[in-house]
Amino acid sequence: MNPSISVSRVIEAPAAEIFAVLSKPAMHPFIDGTGMAQSADENFVITKAGDVFVMHMTHWSLGNYGMENHVIEFEPERRIVWEPRVHTYQESDFPGDPNVPETRYWGWELEPLGTNLTRVTEFYDGSRLSSGLREFIRDGEFWRKGMVESLENLERLVTSPRATGKTSSGDATTDSTATRRNYYQEVQQAD
Repeated sequence: MNPSISVSRVIEAPAAEIFAVLSKPAMHPFIDGTGMAQSADENFVITKAGDVFVMHMTHWSLGNYGMENHVIEFEPERRIVWEPRVHTYQESDFPGDPNVPETRYWGWELEPLGTNLTRVTEFYDGSRLSSGLREFIRDGEFWRKGMVESLENLERLVTSPRATGKTSSGDATTDSTATRRNYYQEVQQAD
């Protein structure tokens, strides 16, 4: 799998602690740099390929929806990849052809650089999307800003004094909550 786009950051934390946070979907709203992820089942932990989790999301024009995510790769402390599939939409006017699968993958890869240092890469593969959607997201570049912010958020989660000693169980949280953002507008203004 060759990602359409990837962003990396070196984080001062062990890969095991970072992976514990990434494998708990309830932590994803605290990581997500787009502001779209809102909540997930608090007790669910991804443990293997084949697991499925639902992320409650919000979209700048389609409203609230649930996204069913199918884990397709899982290597403990190294790699986790899932395929999002539409679950429910508040609006029925989801763009695109319902007869054409809009296959894409989100994932994280961890490379230990030492006992307390890890290169973390978030990646997105949209190469199998329809040409219209690939054009809209500029072959993944649309997500770059959010991915950079996601890595910053992940770093804060696993290195903050509040999280130290707690992240290995994936229970660290921040005082901020996921807020509704118009990510589309933010990206357009940045161009």
